[in-house]
Amino acid sequence: MIQKKVLAVASGGGHWVQLLRLRPAFDGTDLQFISTNPAYQKDVDQKLHVVTDANIWEKLKLVRMFIEVAWLLLKIRPDVVITTGAAPGFAAILFGRFFGARTVWIDSIANSEELSNSGKKARRWASAWVTQWAHLASEDGPQYWGSVL
Repeated sequence: MIQKKVLAVASGGGHWVQLLRLRPAFDGTDLQFISTNPAYQKDVDQKLHVVTDANIWEKLKLVRMFIEVAWLLLKIRPDVVITTGAAPGFAAILFGRFFGARTVWIDSIANSEELSNSGKKARRWASAWVTQWAHLASEDGPQYWGSVL
């Protein structure tokens, strides 16, 4: 049986912590990670690809990070891309979908009153768009599948 290639993507801090809590769901897959901090390699046994840490306010760094993520998606060719956000996750959803992967966006648990900006943008590109707050779910999305806390 051929293992599915799963690429799990998150920026630092809480996004990374939430992504790590999903690891049991990836058992039996060929799993790799993308994040922004090389120190996160200590948290995982799988390959960690490190990209530039950027946000909407750092345009040049953001362009660099998008190029790095696109290159990694082209190189890895995952079957599934899953992310808890933020900017690297959005880039991975965008390019993952472009390269034919199934994509899952899980909006951060910290966004309890409204969806994140990245999450709102990811809606268009994600195969599955998920919130961790039941009251933010709607028929048109995002869906509520539970929380990773």
